[in-house]
Amino acid sequence: MPAPAGAIGGTLTPPEKDGPGLTAETPAASPAVSLCVLTKRADFLKCAGARRQGTDGFLLQARDRGDADPTARVGFTASKKIGNAVARNRAKRRLRALAREVLAPAARPGWDYVLVARPQATILRAYADLGADLKRALRSVHRT
Repeated sequence: MPAPAGAIGGTLTPPEKDGPGLTAETPAASPAVSLCVLTKRADFLKCAGARRQGTDGFLLQARDRGDADPTARVGFTASKKIGNAVARNRAKRRLRALAREVLAPAARPGWDYVLVARPQATILRAYADLGADLKRALRSVHRT
């Protein structure tokens, strides 16, 4: 079954003569829940009004949609407080990588998550610390 539009995860390699190309096997650690990307402003606003957990590196906002959709959705926010476009894009790249590695295996079906970058911290904080922050934040928002 093909991944939904905007799905995060998996790896695609360009087709090459010597490489495996698109016929490459799926990585062994495939996510338990497929993640789709939030694109509509209304979905971001609903998450902003739901549960939230601040960390040193970012803010996690999460909400249970209460529907039967088995996918989890994730969105990323980096305002101009983060810096110029280069800094905002770097922060979002780091947050997307966290979503693939940490959020995908731990996400719950039917939930929306928004990762909000913090000025300086999202870019400068060690990546391992960001991963630990996300695991701790997920435990906190799912606790209730």
